[in-house]
Amino acid sequence: MNLSASQLLALKNVTAYARSHAPEARSVMEEVLRMSDISRLTFETAVSKLKAHARIALHFHPDRLVPQTMRSVAESLLEQGAYKSQFETHLSSGSLSAYPGGQRDLWEKRLFGGAYHREDLAAGERPKYGALDVMRHPDGPAPRFGSCYLLLSPEVSKRSTYTYLDSHQNPKEKGTYEAFELILAALLKDAFFSDFAIGERSLTPRKWVDHLLANLEKPYSNPACKEPVRNLNHYIEAQVHGAVSLWDDAELLVADPSFKGTDTGRTLERLCRKYSIGLYWHMGFVLSADEVPSDFRGPAMPSLAKRIARHNRIDACRIGAAAADLSRSPRAWSDLGTAAEVLQELKLLWHVLVRYGKPLSEA
Repeated sequence: MNLSASQLLALKNVTAYARSHAPEARSVMEEVLRMSDISRLTFETAVSKLKAHARIALHFHPDRLVPQTMRSVAESLLEQGAYKSQFETHLSSGSLSAYPGGQRDLWEKRLFGGAYHREDLAAGERPKYGALDVMRHPDGPAPRFGSCYLLLSPEVSKRSTYTYLDSHQNPKEKGTYEAFELILAALLKDAFFSDFAIGERSLTPRKWVDHLLANLEKPYSNPACKEPVRNLNHYIEAQVHGAVSLWDDAELLVADPSFKGTDTGRTLERLCRKYSIGLYWHMGFVLSADEVPSDFRGPAMPSLAKRIARHNRIDACRIGAAAADLSRSPRAWSDLGTAAEVLQELKLLWHVLVRYGKPLSEA
């Protein structure tokens, strides 16, 4: 993969920052490893397996409409064969601020040391956002950002930068595979002092190291019968630099089963056949509108759920259908606010579904 001057500079800037903080990170790691009775050789072997086998997951909602074309994300992926940045699609499952002077533009300037702020920069040069799939959670490492996710080749991880937790918070802990100590130290510290890290409860440093040694080399296993982890907030964010080609970079697609038998589901199946991508369906999420709480993501959630529910139930497909209708007919939703405000509420309702929804098979 030939990277542009901006992409190479972004990797260089983050690596240099991480190296400058590596001594203090190594000190933290050494103390946690000592207290956890983990040898340096064992830990280094585990980290080598992570770097060799962990994939980046790109979460997305396949039925959202791209504003410029009014085609769905799934249709666009099928036709274009590439996963594009938010500066190209103007879609986001996080902050919709990918424009010059917007919040995402400003935090990318901080994160990458201005590497993406040349006047002649093309939108396609911007990084693509995902999360490092270390624990192999069946619903993905960061389901808040989408009901489906692409798993990329481990080679892509080598041209990526990382932050421990979300980059919009401008965390101190960032790095690349060339200088990964800050990320590792933060994870080990959380696991040691809190028994929790990257969405995994009761995780200790020993359990995490053993997981890396035992599981990352194994083939990906069917997620359909596994319990969701529902990790909304605690992940290693990855920023992929350079193009993401479905031909060259995407290995697996894990999709929400609510799309089975729908136009979106059939498009995802065609996409996988066309680009030779393995297809899995995870357990899904479904929730009765009557069970939507008012104290998680706001008091508007129950009434919004009832408005979009079918047979009093919501799932990823129902939320997506509402978002598509909002894009096509914003005036029909004006009683709830502006189109941007309603879209934000639908994003929050997806978070509610991930947190409280039952697996589709149980429902």
